[in-house]
Amino acid sequence: MAADEGSKKRKKPNILVTGTPGTGKTTTSSALAEATQLRHVSVGDLVKEKNLHDGWDDELDCYVINEDLVCDELEDSMEEGGYSESKLSNNIECEIFQVLLEEAKESYTENIVMALKSDNIEDITRNVATLTDWVRTWQPQPPPLPVPPPS
Repeated sequence: MAADEGSKKRKKPNILVTGTPGTGKTTTSSALAEATQLRHVSVGDLVKEKNLHDGWDDELDCYVINEDLVCDELEDSMEEGGYSESKLSNNIECEIFQVLLEEAKESYTENIVMALKSDNIEDITRNVATLTDWVRTWQPQPPPLPVPPPS
């Protein structure tokens, strides 16, 4: 297959927002999606809506995610958006399992991994502004992320 056959260049970036419960992931992601016209996908909501789980875990009080079903669902959605199958299979599992910061720093170039403080609404507002500015200047080879202002 020719290098350009079957693959399209992304027109928009993927942004993975991870964190422990209650840190503002949904608030940040929803505000960022609204500010940038990016699509927000909540894996937790997707799991519930499409039954992409293996049942309920009473001890952990949550669904047991079936990562194969979730990956298939996200792959279908992303392929519709122009992502090549090889690109999807290489990246999607990392996104599902909420890659830890250190693993992300080891796996990706330094300029595309950012840890942001999210302790209050002011932090979230600042994070959305920082990421919105970055999205506006994003290219398929993204520019370095801006250094967040000290808080």
